[in-house]
Amino acid sequence: MGEKYKPWIIFLHLLIITCSSGSRARELVGSGTENKILEAISDENHETVQREHTHVHSHMDHIDPSVMVFFTFKDLKAGKTMPIYFPKRDPATSPELWPRKEADSLPFSLNQLPNLLKVFSLSPNSPQAKAMEDTLRECESKPIKGEVKFCATSLESMLDFTQTILGITYDLQVFTTSHKTKSSVTFQNYTFENIVKIPASKMVACHTMPYPYAVFYCHSQESENKIFRVALGGENGDRVEAMVVCHMDTSQWGHGHVSFQVLKVKPGSTSVCHFFPADNLILVPKLQQHGLATM
Repeated sequence: MGEKYKPWIIFLHLLIITCSSGSRARELVGSGTENKILEAISDENHETVQREHTHVHSHMDHIDPSVMVFFTFKDLKAGKTMPIYFPKRDPATSPELWPRKEADSLPFSLNQLPNLLKVFSLSPNSPQAKAMEDTLRECESKPIKGEVKFCATSLESMLDFTQTILGITYDLQVFTTSHKTKSSVTFQNYTFENIVKIPASKMVACHTMPYPYAVFYCHSQESENKIFRVALGGENGDRVEAMVVCHMDTSQWGHGHVSFQVLKVKPGSTSVCHFFPADNLILVPKLQQHGLATM
């Protein structure tokens, strides 16, 4: 890794460890002397596994709140109000980032899972072992048509992959959801107050994965994607500056994708937009500020 990457490594490290909410898949989170599984939302072609029993209003009593992050592009407008799930997590309990040398010293492979469980002193029947298995299996799964994917086990490998996708000559800019107020509320109605489009011809999205150390599922899709920064106001006064990605072509997504169930649509019939949790990253070529457009 060249000297030019060092500032990015430091910046991303600080960005990730200060995030205050959950991730796209089940995570290993410390709780006293024991770990437990926190289940969270999925993205693109992956299943949602989160189960949280909170409610916004009585008519939503039977809704799984974690799936309430999806909407269509036509609904992306100021004044829109919708229930949104933003998972919260104490960053002190998050798995730590490892340097590339340390991460590369261990195999990251499903067929090595029995040996990895011994390294981390985990029982093969434990929920942590199942979470590790799910992560390794997903990382080794075949991408959908038009998708390039990579599981980064270090910030250096994340940057290598990102610059391969975006172009080695570009400086990078990182966007992430930011919670402007402290609150334990994870699910409530939010109103779209201001919408800013982020111009980018390509993007890489990186999502945290459940593992004993920090792992990011990073991917890019050839189909058209639009990126937005949305200022949200919660009904309890919470303020969130949230990142949204709208996928304009969903024809290659599986019929079982949770967004189609939430929106009651079929693959390719409509765009699908979704909010990003605060510890997920969107990386794009560095932007000129005058290129941002408010909707």
